[in-house]
Amino acid sequence: MTRDGALQGHPCPETTDPESGTAMNSAGTSDLPELITIGRSSIDLYSQDLGKALPEVRRLGAYLGGSPLNIAVGASRLGVRAALVSAVGEDQVGDFILAGLAREGVQTRFVTRKPGARTSAVLLAILPPDRFPITFYRDNAADVQIGIDDLNAVSIERARALVVNGTALALDPLRSAIFLACERARSAGVTVYLDLDFRANQWHDVRAFGVNVRALLSSVDVVIGTEEEINAALLTDPADITITHGQVTAPAIRGDLERNTQALLARAPVVVVKEGARGCTVHRRGQTPLSVPGFPVEVVSVLGAGDAFAAGLVTGQLRGLSWAESARLGNACGAIVVTRIGCADFTPTQAEVDAFMSAQAGQA
Repeated sequence: MTRDGALQGHPCPETTDPESGTAMNSAGTSDLPELITIGRSSIDLYSQDLGKALPEVRRLGAYLGGSPLNIAVGASRLGVRAALVSAVGEDQVGDFILAGLAREGVQTRFVTRKPGARTSAVLLAILPPDRFPITFYRDNAADVQIGIDDLNAVSIERARALVVNGTALALDPLRSAIFLACERARSAGVTVYLDLDFRANQWHDVRAFGVNVRALLSSVDVVIGTEEEINAALLTDPADITITHGQVTAPAIRGDLERNTQALLARAPVVVVKEGARGCTVHRRGQTPLSVPGFPVEVVSVLGAGDAFAAGLVTGQLRGLSWAESARLGNACGAIVVTRIGCADFTPTQAEVDAFMSAQAGQA
């Protein structure tokens, strides 16, 4: 269903329709999420001193973070009823995340507290034009402890789309929960999106990333990834990956991109390759690849752009847009975010996207 504008404020109080059993809000409309995302949530501490390495930084900004959270917030700002399945610790950072999600209208009924665990955190310096060293604090992370029992309360089958990501496959019990969630969604006809989200330093062996991704693909409808992530999903030789700095988020990964894309396409019906400033290419099984150009902007920080892209792409599909229109919406969302410092907090509303696209068309 097409909607203009973005949801604002807190979710409406929920009641139940006595005839259908469907969750309803105070306006008398369904409160069930259209989109469910599962996985990590964090506080992101971003340097406000651009161009300075972390030892020189004196100002930090605190934002919402984590790929599944970013996608849920991005979709919510575009007007989608979104819910996040995650976990936080019994700590102030967990309070920060829950309060932020409430402000964004993202449903938090499936975000649990994990006693004895810590809410995830991320620390980032910004060294334009192309260096964004990032440190993850995920020892004893609460969101990794999302298990199969936590999914019992999640109405996956009643959603329209499910988004999971590759990092969630690195550790159990979250990994097993992801596999089960995708199985349930696929069986119910819910569209399953896998954002590859390759973070090399989150894996004990970089080859394990591909092993887990390939095992999940039978329950996936749409794969989303950068050119490097597509190659990582088929990586078998560690010599094909070059990590010059363990905290750099996009290591160089050699591979035959066309062959690897086709290998993924043989297992999942759609593969969307993110190509940075060039835009993206949508590969659909049995059809000619669809190239959708990006938007020229001045890049401040690339962090969060991929999640904003995914939010736009999924939103477009939920609205019934074509793949070209959905990808264009995703490209616009990603282009807006790279001009800002932050992820979820800086994803655009539909009004911002419309204004951006109009301005870009006027400059063409």
